[in-house]
Amino acid sequence: MGFMKYWLCIVLLVVSLTSPGLCPAEDGKFILLSSTIGPIDSGIVGLLEDQFEKEAGIRVRHVGAGTGAAMNIARKGNIDLVMVHAKSLEEKFVNEGFGTERIDLMYNDFVIVGPASDPAGIKGMKGAAAALQKISGKGALFVSRGDKSGTNVAEMNLWGKADIKPSGSWYVVYEKGFEGNVPTLRYADQRGAYTVIDRATYLGLKNEIKLAILVEGDKALLNYITLIPVNPKKFSKANYEGAMAFVKWLTAPDKGQAIIKDFGKDKYGSPLFFPNSKEWRKSQGMN
Repeated sequence: MGFMKYWLCIVLLVVSLTSPGLCPAEDGKFILLSSTIGPIDSGIVGLLEDQFEKEAGIRVRHVGAGTGAAMNIARKGNIDLVMVHAKSLEEKFVNEGFGTERIDLMYNDFVIVGPASDPAGIKGMKGAAAALQKISGKGALFVSRGDKSGTNVAEMNLWGKADIKPSGSWYVVYEKGFEGNVPTLRYADQRGAYTVIDRATYLGLKNEIKLAILVEGDKALLNYITLIPVNPKKFSKANYEGAMAFVKWLTAPDKGQAIIKDFGKDKYGSPLFFPNSKEWRKSQGMN
C-alpha cells in the first residue's frame, strides 16, 4: 500500500465515522479494524470480515499499517479493534489504557531469506540469532523495514538475541518499509539481500522473486497475531459490543478459527496461519 493510498484510507475511515449516514455505527452494525499489513496482504482479513458480515450482519472494514502505526491510529479513538503482532508494543498499549486486553488469535512464522548464493553461509542453520551473527560478521547485505512494525520489532528482537546492534553499509533500512512486507521483500530481492520476513508474504511472492528461505523452524521465529479491543472507557464512541462480537466469532473453533485453519491450503498446499485462540486450544486438548 503506497504512502498516499495509506493515508487516503485513514481519511476515508475517519470521515465514515464522523459523517452521519455513511455508516450505521450508531446501531452497532459497523466495526473498524486497525490491522497489521501482513494478514491483509494475504487475504485472510478480508475473508474473515466478509464471512462474519454474512453470518452476523455486522460490517467490518479495516485500515492497514505496521503494528506500531496501527496502534497509534487506535490511540486517536477512531478504531474499535486492532490486530497486531508485537507483544511488547501490545502490552504497552493495554497498560496505557487504550486497549482492554490481548486476545490470542493465530500465528505463523518468520523466516530468514536471502540469495541462493548465500554469501554469509547460513543455509540450513537452526538458530536465527546465530544466522544473523554470521550475516553481520560477513558484512552481507541485509534489508530491514525499520518502521517499528511487528516485523521490525521481531527482527530487532533477533538482533538482540544475537547481541548485535546492526549498523554499517551492509545494513540497509528500506525507506518505504512502512508500506509493508511485500514491498520490503521485493526490495530485498532487487538488492540480492537477506531479510527477515513472514512466511505468508514469502509464499505469496515466491514465484516472482529469486530469494530463497535459508533459515526456518527456530521457535524464536514464531509470529503470534493478537486482537486488542479498544477501551470504551477511554473512547466512549468505540463500538466495544460490536468488536467483542467479532472477537467471539474470530476465536470460536467452528467459526473464525476453522477458516484460519484451512486458509492457504488450496493454493500453497499448507495453511498460511494456524489457529491459536484460547477456545481453539481448549477444543484441541491443549493448554
